[in-house]
Amino acid sequence: MSRHREPFASLLLYRALKYSVVNPMLRVYFQGHVYGAENVPISGPLVIVSNHASNFDPPIVSNCVRRPVSYMAKEELFKIPILKQAIELYGAYPVQRGTSDRNAIRKALEHLEQGWAVGLFLQGTRTPDGRITDPKRGAALIAAKAKAPMIPVCLWGTQEIERKGGVPQRVPVTVRIGEVIPAPTSTNKEDLEIITQKCAIAINKLHDLGR
Repeated sequence: MSRHREPFASLLLYRALKYSVVNPMLRVYFQGHVYGAENVPISGPLVIVSNHASNFDPPIVSNCVRRPVSYMAKEELFKIPILKQAIELYGAYPVQRGTSDRNAIRKALEHLEQGWAVGLFLQGTRTPDGRITDPKRGAALIAAKAKAPMIPVCLWGTQEIERKGGVPQRVPVTVRIGEVIPAPTSTNKEDLEIITQKCAIAINKLHDLGR
């Protein structure tokens, strides 16, 4: 049982952003469809794994799973005044891209111990069509260490949002949430690879369903 969940300030910020900005933008501007939200446990530690094709993906995922999600964020964002305080309040923590950042893993485990949902992009970076082709074992390792279940989430269409540069394009977006995958029971490399491939297959199958 977790000691506590999201800090009260984080919950306030999450709800304010969700209902004033993210949800209206998803539902109206992106004509968002969401399927499978009922699959998401509403409390307790949870590792959310998804594909990634846009900078808009983290708030969209958090909005659709109906609970705050703590994400790793590139460390450069934490050097920007005001933004640093805002994303820290929301539960983000820095990661050095291209490295196995032990501090980021430790932060993820701390959030899970506190009952947060932690979001991780299964491929670790954006892909041009939203499909996963080279999944990484990091999410499964964190889930195994925290004894946290995993849930696959697929974003369809978000790769078109930033296709033409600065202004977000008004494109249809669909989010599909799969079934919970029990917590990995081993940190063995081969076992983690099996779980990772299972997550990748589940996300790509959801992606194949399209709009």
